[in-house]
Amino acid sequence: MSVTVRKGDPRSPEGTALLRASHDYLSSLYPPEHNHYLSIDALCAPDITFLLAEAQGRTTGCVALKAFDGYGEIKSMFVDPAVRGAGTGAALMTALDALGSELGLPILRLETGDDLYPAHRLYARHGFSICGPFGDYQPGPHSVFMEKRL
Repeated sequence: MSVTVRKGDPRSPEGTALLRASHDYLSSLYPPEHNHYLSIDALCAPDITFLLAEAQGRTTGCVALKAFDGYGEIKSMFVDPAVRGAGTGAALMTALDALGSELGLPILRLETGDDLYPAHRLYARHGFSICGPFGDYQPGPHSVFMEKRL
């Protein structure tokens, strides 16, 4: 499956559908105080770039990159469960590397759920390793922190 990635709008029908599916999924796994996803409106901030992946005429995934001083944080990475394993996640990770480099960010960081093992494997395949909490995050029972130098 050939996947393309483009800048998108979290408020578009496709972006909103993927983000709602992501939020519903995370809310089914973790208590509210351990869900660190951003609202759709928050993802529209000027320091955030939102990306959509498309394959075979349909939107298959999304991710956002929030630029901080000295690093970028990956937010809202989600791939439609119907197409997982078909290259959408890899295409989004490759696009994030390019975007981070374009923005001059030396490091990409992320927080993900402790039992989202397929996500852990995807991140590791793309050069991420475990790190400690960063930014405003505190250690928690459901958080795994990872980073990658660009």
